[in-house]
Amino acid sequence: MKEIKKESTIYVFDDLQELPSDVAYLMEKAMQARSRAYAPYSNFEVGAALLLDNGEIITGNNQENASYPSGLCAERTAIYYAGSQYPEAKVIRMAISASSKMTATDTPIPPCGACRQAMVEYEVKQIHDIELYFMGAKGAVAKSNSVVNLLPFVFDKTVLF
Repeated sequence: MKEIKKESTIYVFDDLQELPSDVAYLMEKAMQARSRAYAPYSNFEVGAALLLDNGEIITGNNQENASYPSGLCAERTAIYYAGSQYPEAKVIRMAISASSKMTATDTPIPPCGACRQAMVEYEVKQIHDIELYFMGAKGAVAKSNSVVNLLPFVFDKTVLF
């Protein structure tokens, strides 16, 4: 038997003012997208903004449905739109902001497992890391240099062939 150990590294900025200006701008876009989320059931609103290598910024927000689980998270809404409209573009970075109408969200909230799996598909496909920045409604912002950093044991196309 052998042991396999994988570690993740996350960087934490105290607030938006600590971010580089281009990243802060992207996070502002994610926060704007969050304000347009349709989340009447969970009262948990999420916005995402992607920067593509062609300079385009794509936003998305969570869209819920009374027939759970047929809604869609903000991260997948944005990344699938980018993939459908700009299939050759690479995703350089993604900013995510989440808030709850029920409780304060002032600590970084990472993407869910389903979103991590969808995002890693694009990271593997484009052979280029996607920087992730995520936060609550306010406060600290966390940074991961890649999706694989958040999902170290990747399930991807290599296991299917």
